Amino acid sequence: MKSSIKTIITALALVVTFTSCNQGETLQSYYVANQETPDFMSVDLPTSFVQIDKTNFTEEQKEAYKSIDKLNSLLFKANENNIDRYEEELSKVKTILADEKYQELFRGSMADGKVVIKYIGDDNSIDELIIFATAKAQGFGIIRVLGDNMEPNKIITLGDALQNANFEESEMQEFANFFKL
Repeated sequence: MKSSIKTIITALALVVTFTSCNQGETLQSYYVANQETPDFMSVDLPTSFVQIDKTNFTEEQKEAYKSIDKLNSLLFKANENNIDRYEEELSKVKTILADEKYQELFRGSMADGKVVIKYIGDDNSIDELIIFATAKAQGFGIIRVLGDNMEPNKIITLGDALQNANFEESEMQEFANFFKL
């Protein structure tokens, strides 16, 4: 009897382990798998890299800025030679972001593409903010904003301040050129 109980417990533990590990591809695993592959460009930036004059920040903007630790970006550069791969990779990202854990915050259109902003968390605290932009002529980009206790209403107030941000051109030129439409 002891042996069969031990066998059942072991079997249950194995089932739980395998089912919990097989959650499908996550945005993090997608980043890791593609950050050094052809057609992709990856840039990770700590917030200290972005030179912003914080003297004119409101108290909410200061708190929002302090809550952000870093930005991870992954860009797929489309061209006439990789259209099939572009479509395949775009489909993978859309499938990942269709997971119900990603809540939609904003959806809009640009000159030649679309932008979707999603987040993981709740109405009071964002764990991860995802900006997903597509432009068929250019490709697509995913920016993950990671931090601690990011509050949606305070993060939104950073929009105006970030428009005046001063990025290091030597490090960011290719990244900036990617999004020029």
